[in-house]
Amino acid sequence: MAILVKEENGIRYVEEGEGPVLLLLHGLFGALSNWEGVVNRFSKNFRVLIPMLPIYEMPIREAGLDGLRKFVEDFVALKKLNDMIIMGNSLGGHIALIYTLNNSDKVKKLILTGSSGLFEDSMGGSYPKRGNYQYIKERVSYTFYDPEVATKELIDEVFEITNSIPKCLRIVAIAKSAQRNNMADEIPNIKIPTLLVWGLNDTITPPMVAHEFNRLIPNSDLKFIDKCCHAPMMEHPETFNELVADFLIT
Repeated sequence: MAILVKEENGIRYVEEGEGPVLLLLHGLFGALSNWEGVVNRFSKNFRVLIPMLPIYEMPIREAGLDGLRKFVEDFVALKKLNDMIIMGNSLGGHIALIYTLNNSDKVKKLILTGSSGLFEDSMGGSYPKRGNYQYIKERVSYTFYDPEVATKELIDEVFEITNSIPKCLRIVAIAKSAQRNNMADEIPNIKIPTLLVWGLNDTITPPMVAHEFNRLIPNSDLKFIDKCCHAPMMEHPETFNELVADFLIT
């Protein structure tokens, strides 16, 4: 199923299906295509929404976690969403945590995969280098256990993003904001059922991070996927979706 992008009040988003709300939040270099398997599977029984986070366009002074949290709050208000299940990957998981802590009455379940918020080795320990295609190819491949998942189309997309000085400035500002924001003292206050789905070979938020999330979030369940890195929903979509489906029906 092709993903149709809509626009309302200047916000680009995907909305497919009807039923309970499943809100998906992508990562720093995330694209709507990252969630294609999730949308195809769950739009049959859920109202699946994916707002395009304004990572590359937001005012530079607002480029950080608070600005992105506010954007999600505005999107939720625009679409009049309640009783949400929020799923976030990487930076999207971090935003999901902050949003949930600030809007606990609107979230009934949480799904985190490769989430930042405790520790992350973003960009493999460095920041994007403009104009260096080979570097970008290596960094994109670094996020997958199987480098073949990093298609030329995906690499070209990231290369185009990092070749823009204004976009790079925002990426670096947001990445630094995430690295400064350690949530170890706050996330024990998340009481809702939480599923943690992690790649056993995650190089960016390693398995120790998943175990720490599991320890700190009281009502959490941790599942690992072998031969999988930082984006389980892309590398092992069927296994990922089965774990999510089991969590959603309990």
